[in-house]
Amino acid sequence: MLAYHIATKGGVAELAEIPVPDPGTGQIQVRVMACGLNFADLLTQKGTYQDIPDAPFTLGMELSGIVTKTGDSVDNLSEGDRVAVFSGQGGLAEFGVFDAARAITIPDSMSFDHAAALQIAYGTSHLALAHRARLQAGETLLVTGAAGGVGLTAVEIGKLMGATVIAHARGADKLDVARAAGADHLVEDSEDLRARVLDLGGADVVYDAVGGAAFKAAFRACKPEGRLLPIGFASGEVPQIPANHLLVKNLSVLGFYIGGYMKFRPDLVRDSFRQLIDWHSAGRLHPHVSHSLPLSKVAEGMELLRSRKSTGKVVIHPD
Repeated sequence: MLAYHIATKGGVAELAEIPVPDPGTGQIQVRVMACGLNFADLLTQKGTYQDIPDAPFTLGMELSGIVTKTGDSVDNLSEGDRVAVFSGQGGLAEFGVFDAARAITIPDSMSFDHAAALQIAYGTSHLALAHRARLQAGETLLVTGAAGGVGLTAVEIGKLMGATVIAHARGADKLDVARAAGADHLVEDSEDLRARVLDLGGADVVYDAVGGAAFKAAFRACKPEGRLLPIGFASGEVPQIPANHLLVKNLSVLGFYIGGYMKFRPDLVRDSFRQLIDWHSAGRLHPHVSHSLPLSKVAEGMELLRSRKSTGKVVIHPD
């Protein structure tokens, strides 16, 4: 089968022919129908991600597909089931083998593209806002990088949770995407973010996918007892937080990494996915896929993320 594979430690990711794997105990084999790309895939290729599998391995952290085989001790899934899999690796291939515990069935009404796009980005935003930041209806949520893969989902979920949403992004086209997702106020990247947010009364919760200067401005635009979620660093600059400034407004900085929850609270992740699927089935979530590409063009998809030219999700189709 064809896979986007790293053969050796420190090696370069490339398309390669590798054997189709068979499932072991507690595992399922899946024919991959769609795989969502994430900024973490870029970091994994560079060797700078916090959770890199041992080589050899295939990239692709979230996927959807059809169960083609089940291993021993798998009693909750059957051949032919349509599933979404928070795989962590292995999604950028024609077939993959995954722990059954990482899979959840999806309804026929959900497309494979949406199932692949729903997991990490929406899961991150839902758990970060609801579980970590405890966002409340009526509060003000500031989202930086608001048209990107995770930022756009934070806009949509924040609005669904009853918040007033301020979207910060680069360019009118990206701000239009954020507005369509429910943003109440739009701030262009070239504007003074701190001043604009303070003019709107300040932020109760900051969901920052950019880092760098955007985080610094958002930090200074928080209301007393504001909560900040550093989600990603698309700017390439990891912000350094002045702890003494936290004291002045009684601010909280809340770390969040959805992969970590898969290790010590997988029940939270599964419950979140079920909630997201229910919202999607009810027509309350609308995943935005800006690019859908074949596996042969996965490098082009990665470049769309690297150059920040995509909005919402880039999805790869192995078939």
